[in-house]
Amino acid sequence: MASIVGKRIGGRTYYYAVESARVDGEPRIVAQRYLGTAEDVAAAVDRVAAEPEHTRHLAFGEVAAVWGTIRRLDLAGIVDAAVGRQRTAVSAGTVVALAVLHRATADREPARWWPEVSRLIRPEPPAQLWEPGRMRRALRKIGPEQRREVEFGMAAAVRAQLGAPDVLPALVVDVPHLSSPAAPDRGEPAGMGVLVSRDGTIPLLTQDHLCGRADRAPYGELARRLAERHRERAGTGEITVVHDAGTHPHAHPEAGLGFVGGLLPGDHPELLAHPPTARRPVDPRRLPGLTALDTRAVVDGVSRRVLLTHSETLHAAQARGFTEALGQAARRLDGLAEALAAGDNRRSRDHVLAEISRITRVRWLDRVLVTSLQGSAPGELRLHWHIDAAARRRVAAEFFGKQLLVTDRDSWSAAEVITAYRARYHLDSTFGRLRGPQTRGRADAERIAVDRMISVLAVSVLHLMRQEANQAGLDLSVREMFEQLAGIQETVLRYPSTGGRPRTRRVITDRTEVQQRLYDLFDLDRAAPRRR
Repeated sequence: MASIVGKRIGGRTYYYAVESARVDGEPRIVAQRYLGTAEDVAAAVDRVAAEPEHTRHLAFGEVAAVWGTIRRLDLAGIVDAAVGRQRTAVSAGTVVALAVLHRATADREPARWWPEVSRLIRPEPPAQLWEPGRMRRALRKIGPEQRREVEFGMAAAVRAQLGAPDVLPALVVDVPHLSSPAAPDRGEPAGMGVLVSRDGTIPLLTQDHLCGRADRAPYGELARRLAERHRERAGTGEITVVHDAGTHPHAHPEAGLGFVGGLLPGDHPELLAHPPTARRPVDPRRLPGLTALDTRAVVDGVSRRVLLTHSETLHAAQARGFTEALGQAARRLDGLAEALAAGDNRRSRDHVLAEISRITRVRWLDRVLVTSLQGSAPGELRLHWHIDAAARRRVAAEFFGKQLLVTDRDSWSAAEVITAYRARYHLDSTFGRLRGPQTRGRADAERIAVDRMISVLAVSVLHLMRQEANQAGLDLSVREMFEQLAGIQETVLRYPSTGGRPRTRRVITDRTEVQQRLYDLFDLDRAAPRRR
């Protein structure tokens, strides 16, 4: 039997842990261990309690920053104002705000995600909100007119956050296959035109269209509709239409729209022939490794401003891709040559030539791979091939890393033209990384429309955050910013009980310099747990 006993010595009490047992029928102390004074015992207990039994890391930085931005924009209030009076425990605005948070930050179903992040949401909505179908039913209250008003309200909130409540230069960008839901009537993919802020590529207004339809509105008409809606609420503001390469970009003077577009490099070999020394660095800080030649050329019969750009990053990526394609083609040519050398080929010469064309049809391969098919009868055909090293160097020098841009914005800097053209890439990249489950396959039109609205709102929040970080001197992509924020976590320390309930302490993990700047920028201290 174990017990604690105290012995009074010299006016002080000293404690011992003793083991008692019966020896020859008499109780005796069979073992004892000196513990010390009461102070010694208390110190030992504190030392044990100072060591946590276990720890747990929870998401904090990305959720707190996104939720803080959603609240600053008052997205819930914007939605509730558009929907009108409601008799529900949780308003449609709160549902949309939480759906946007989930879409921007989660890679799990809402019911599994909510328990981990609910501690950051105050007041906390009921857990039943995340039951299958309940959120979907709540979102059905938001019809076409309400969605339109939400867009206008969100655009005004973004302009206010950027300090440009009345005038905000904008771009119109086509984002085909956004979320890739099928059109409910014909099973065709739906695309979306998006009007975005020129600085930050923040979505403001959208216009749906069906891709691949012969009767779809021309891109210029789509841009005019978006421009009219923008000017309806935002007043004046320069609007520029961004065209993808090969779509014959042109001005829209009747609508007051400028343009930035891409040209197919193969259509202008005279521009590609300029030596590297003709190009100059564009913006070493924001666009490192990018050089450009700012010149003029005749495009579709009109003299236009044209930029020949070269990116070291793009050059390296295209070189790697070309090397891989060249290796695959070489293996296929070797296999074909061996099969023909076996002498049992039954295909005609034309069929074999067609197979060689399929192997070398990857861009630029036919300029580098030299093939020779000898013989006429099927069994006599023989293939010989080799790589023209000089041609490979010419292809790399002529094409790798280069883009041709054309614009009627003659007053813009080269960096502004290039940034505008890259808007579509940035939008595609962010839409592609949205983590929440989105509508897939066939679904009713309203469900698709609401789903796309949530995606656009999520991108608006993320791109606004990126723009704010950029203005604070942090030149980060959305992905880089999000990775930094995700590295800021909340650590839960669980300590053993020393009498009473076990103690729990919550602290924020250590932060790098960049993480600390983001922490301060998005005021994450407001959401951080109190140290206790």
